[in-house]
Order: sequence, then C-alpha cells, then structure tokens
Amino acid sequence: MCLSNRAELTRALLSYMFENATASDTLEGIVEWWLLDRRVTDSLTEVKSVLDDLVSRKLVVQRTASDMRVHYSVNRHKKKEIREFLRARNAE
Repeated sequence: MCLSNRAELTRALLSYMFENATASDTLEGIVEWWLLDRRVTDSLTEVKSVLDDLVSRKLVVQRTASDMRVHYSVNRHKKKEIREFLRARNAE
C-alpha cells in the first residue's frame, strides 16, 4: 500500500492504533515502526499474490525445501516467454 494518499495514511494509522490499543509511541517511532510494519505486511501479501500468478503461468517454479519453506526461481524452460513478457511490459 502506498501511503502517499492522506486518506490511506489516516486509515493506516487509525487501524494500527485500533488493532494495538495499548501501543504508544513518538512521531518518529510511529513512522519507523508502525507504518513500516504495515507496509512490510502489505508488501508480503502483494508479492505472494504476484508470485502465485507467475507460478500459475509457469514462468516461475516453486519448491518446498526440507525446512518446509517455499523457494521460488525462474523457470529456465520458459526463457522465450519470459523475454517476450518483459519486452511487452517495457513497451507500455
């Protein structure tokens, strides 16, 4: 989530304070920890969604390691399709 919009920032701050009713911090602490935490969480969700899409298109492969964590890598068998995808995005 981009917090450049005042309404989004207001919502993010109030939401964090509501969900963490005992939280209290300085202006600097709020910017550094509260909003950073919110952005990281939102970014994780967005990145996961993009990775799921790339896996479903078979442009990226995923594997589960012995520690049960999922690892992602480019599908080397799809170089041509990936190159075309990247070229088309650059042309936009």
